[in-house]
Amino acid sequence: MIIILKKEISENIARIKKMFANKKQVLVHQNQVAVVGATATELPREIQVAAEQIIEKTPAAIQSSRLFHPEDIVIKTPHAHISSDSLTIMAGPCSVENRDHIFKMAAVAKQGGATVLRGGAFKPRTSPYSFQGLGEEGLKYLRAAADQNGMDVITEVMDDEHVPLVAEYTDIFQIGARNMQNFSLLKEVGKTKIPVALKRGMSATIDDLLNAAEYIAAGGNQQIMLIERGIRTFDSKYTRNTFDVAAIPVLQQLTPYPIIADPSHAVGRWDLVTPMAAAGIAAGAAGLIVEIHDDPEHAFSDGPQALKPATYLAMTRQAQAIHQLMAE
Repeated sequence: MIIILKKEISENIARIKKMFANKKQVLVHQNQVAVVGATATELPREIQVAAEQIIEKTPAAIQSSRLFHPEDIVIKTPHAHISSDSLTIMAGPCSVENRDHIFKMAAVAKQGGATVLRGGAFKPRTSPYSFQGLGEEGLKYLRAAADQNGMDVITEVMDDEHVPLVAEYTDIFQIGARNMQNFSLLKEVGKTKIPVALKRGMSATIDDLLNAAEYIAAGGNQQIMLIERGIRTFDSKYTRNTFDVAAIPVLQQLTPYPIIADPSHAVGRWDLVTPMAAAGIAAGAAGLIVEIHDDPEHAFSDGPQALKPATYLAMTRQAQAIHQLMAE
């Protein structure tokens, strides 16, 4: 139940909290008060009269809902302003391979207008024999490359034990698709004040994604962005996944969190990344996260989907033009 108060807001919030203390969870956002698992019949008349509206049919992911948080959430990092009315570009190699390479790719990312440098230091790979990342050494290289180019860092954290370590180097935690329902990890990043980029799982519904985000919000951290990175369907012959473009405007209707499009993982082919990036921006995405590499054939991971520098620069020009057109 969500109670939207119209008068004596502070006093009535205090009354509601006292009324349901040790019985129901009470969540507050401005004049919206959510009481998890309660109904309007449990409210005294004075609260009902003070309410502009009482919404009894609410989603399970209540804090991640526009019913509870109607206005857009804006995420501010040292070098980025991530919101539905701006375009944030995040770019970099799939993996941090060595110091020289991440510095080189950071300069290319920056040239294309990226304000956030991506790169994996801990890599969850399908095979245990594939490159697993450089660990803390990679984090140090990533941080240094971002700082030299005036950029933020986004990098994946794979388990709850790594959260303090990754927090020393990153501006944005990335939760990968395979970890979308790693609830201990979601709870741990929820305890921090560091923004979290949560990727949709490969077989996750939109509600699954929102419920996963709720675990982060329940810990007190609402600096959340959601990443649409494609889902598995019956047809994987021509693309790695199916890019669910419709999920972008659907999520914008349901949640206040910024939605980021990941065309690289959505299709798994560099030649399809640009058109899918365009589609994501046209659908209303607040930003893009893409993989780039100057020698994809010899990349340590995900080479087939990485854009070479010239292609990346052309893609970002197109994305910025489409964003400008959609804003008019």
